[in-house]
Amino acid sequence: MSRPSDHYDSPALAAVSQPRLGFTGWLRWFWRQLTNMRTALFLLLLLAIAAVPGSLVPQRSSDPNGVTQYFADNPDLAPVLDKVQAFDVYSSAWFSAIYLLLFISLIGCVIPRTKHHFQALRAKPPTTPARLSRLAGFTERTIPAGQSASLAVDSAKRMLKSGGYRVALFERGREFSVSAERGYLRETGNLVFHFALVGILITVGFGSGFGFSGQRVLVEGQTFVNTLLAYDSFNPGRFSNDESLKPYKLTLDDFKVKYETKNLKAYGQPLDFTADVTVTHRGEAPEKSQVKVNAPARTGGTDVYLLGNGYAPKITVKDPNGVVVFTDAVPFLPQDANLTSLGVVKVPDGLAEQLGLIGFFYPTQATMDSGAFFSSYPDLEYPLLTLNIYSGDLGLDKGVPTSVYALDTDKMTQLTGGKTGTKSIELKPGETQQLPNGLGSVTFDDANPGAKAGDFSGSVLRFASFDIHHDPTQLWVLTFAVLALLGLLTSLFVPRRRVWVKAIEEADGSVRLEYAGLARGEDPALESAVAELADRHTDLLLSTETAATASDKT
Repeated sequence: MSRPSDHYDSPALAAVSQPRLGFTGWLRWFWRQLTNMRTALFLLLLLAIAAVPGSLVPQRSSDPNGVTQYFADNPDLAPVLDKVQAFDVYSSAWFSAIYLLLFISLIGCVIPRTKHHFQALRAKPPTTPARLSRLAGFTERTIPAGQSASLAVDSAKRMLKSGGYRVALFERGREFSVSAERGYLRETGNLVFHFALVGILITVGFGSGFGFSGQRVLVEGQTFVNTLLAYDSFNPGRFSNDESLKPYKLTLDDFKVKYETKNLKAYGQPLDFTADVTVTHRGEAPEKSQVKVNAPARTGGTDVYLLGNGYAPKITVKDPNGVVVFTDAVPFLPQDANLTSLGVVKVPDGLAEQLGLIGFFYPTQATMDSGAFFSSYPDLEYPLLTLNIYSGDLGLDKGVPTSVYALDTDKMTQLTGGKTGTKSIELKPGETQQLPNGLGSVTFDDANPGAKAGDFSGSVLRFASFDIHHDPTQLWVLTFAVLALLGLLTSLFVPRRRVWVKAIEEADGSVRLEYAGLARGEDPALESAVAELADRHTDLLLSTETAATASDKT
């Protein structure tokens, strides 16, 4: 038995020579693949996967200190990650390439679909099929002689039109029919969703280019001025500049934390953080405001977010003659939920040697069985500051920037704590102790010296870490996000269906009515909708006939 001519190993098929695509053909093929909806979905998934490294390692745009610390902790791995732009994921070449391809793919998908949709909106419903019995919900009804098939179809047309259908009448011999369709809003919602997605991509890209974010730590009583030099870290967009910083001052007046004290299972858990601030614009009166978690203060075109908080013990160091060589409220970084905190003090001048102090602060000091201290409660119930003293080269004279939260002790000599045989300095608010080797003295200043004995509330200042963010596209992103949500909901819940009603005049004068529907996609309510239409329509025709008969008798 011979094989068919189109068999895969047929000599006739093997002899067929495929035409060469050429440069233009390959471009057309690539464009069709890129603008395929499956490609857009794949790129969207790829973009989500590409964003994962940004959550695994610190980013220079949001945590430059974290990047520096990562290099210090991982000296072998960090340079490798830096070469593949793992610390700048969202501005990297590979992330931008996926972003741009997704942007082009979405536009290439949406524009042809929009054109086709507008053409479908202008076109009239399709011709009634010859055999409605093959369609979903098919049902037949018969009305007695005396009714007109054309009038029956006209009444069906009015009924469907009042239900939001687009209708068209058709006539074929003794058959009259109406074709109706609705649900184009489903495709409209789908297109709105995709256009909104493109809008989000554009506005996010625009906002990242013209926006900026900066971080600043403020101790109670300190003031921040919105200038470039006043930021602890600053991450400008590619097209932003100093002129985009509107001048204003922000003072941290008070920082309050409310802790859980009634529920023993959650005792000490923070319930609320409130930063009371004063904002002063140039030439205007000061204004009081508050910053809470997820409730930023909006001023000067920026949003001021609350990132973190902790304690800032005020430490004063004096030389042997009682001259102050260092005094400041030093932010100590929390190490656990009960705010056991670590801080560093550097005294480069004024003493016989450069001095470094590594301190631990315990808001409510308690002692383990091993003798080690810890904090048992995050509020100030029994505060204690311990200091280990180091002397030597702080490494500040080389011109190399160092972290204020770390102390390099490689070239320093430890004078207290550890294996020195000298106990670490322990200070309560208001207490002073002498430094070893006659270097001077150190004082843990009491921020509330007028309080009663044993009342430590307010004795230690608190600090708050703020993120100051400027994004000129926030309103646009919100608008497009709402449009995307509305479009998605519309495309999910609006059914796309077609319904036909056919009236056929029988030889005995009666009229046979046929009803059927067709859904585009899943529509579980289609059959019940067709049955309801048939019941309502026949009831209307029979009631009209009854009314007409009664009128004739009268």
